[in-house]
Amino acid sequence: MNHSHALDAHAAHPAHLDTSTGLDSRKMAFWGFIGSECLLFGSLIATYMAYKGKSIKGPYPHDVLDGAGNVIHQGVFNIPLTTFSTFILLMSSVAMVLALNFTQRGDRTRSALWLFLTAFGGAIFLGCQVYEFTYFVVHDNMTLKSNLFSSTFFLLTGFHGAHVTVGVIYLLTLASLAWKGRIGPEKSLNVELAGLYWHFVDVIWIVIFPLIYLVK
Repeated sequence: MNHSHALDAHAAHPAHLDTSTGLDSRKMAFWGFIGSECLLFGSLIATYMAYKGKSIKGPYPHDVLDGAGNVIHQGVFNIPLTTFSTFILLMSSVAMVLALNFTQRGDRTRSALWLFLTAFGGAIFLGCQVYEFTYFVVHDNMTLKSNLFSSTFFLLTGFHGAHVTVGVIYLLTLASLAWKGRIGPEKSLNVELAGLYWHFVDVIWIVIFPLIYLVK
């Protein structure tokens, strides 16, 4: 009888892992990776802030005014466009939560759907960023070598865009596997790790967006 109860208890708690932390080693490794990425983005953000306002020639991020309040240099940022793309990226995190939920419940169709919608949101964000970068180069003659602002801006936002690109490819791969029935509740950790990465990318952008686009 006692042996039967022990088997029942084990079945009720299948997630128990015989590790020093009680967590899956892959999850711990992923948290370590995210920690190193935080240090990297922190250095890029600090570099941008250190050189903010130090450019001696244009282009400039925001309008430059003279003593009378007249605009003498037009800022390059399109705040409404970036606000829209930011909203889409943040909403994709909601889709990621739903994708994990349906994966854990064994709903193959909805899991694949929400994984695809998460990737689609990331793709829209990337499309807006590509449009923004192209506009800067073509219409504002703003390149990586223009001044301190353009160098630090392209480096920081471009590096973040590269992370979003990796995430989109990752999510589309998982969506395909989920649709084929190869990711069920027993492999939900794969989706959970993708969610950790995607939420990290979103949180980093929550920091970048106001510091670059809103704070003058």
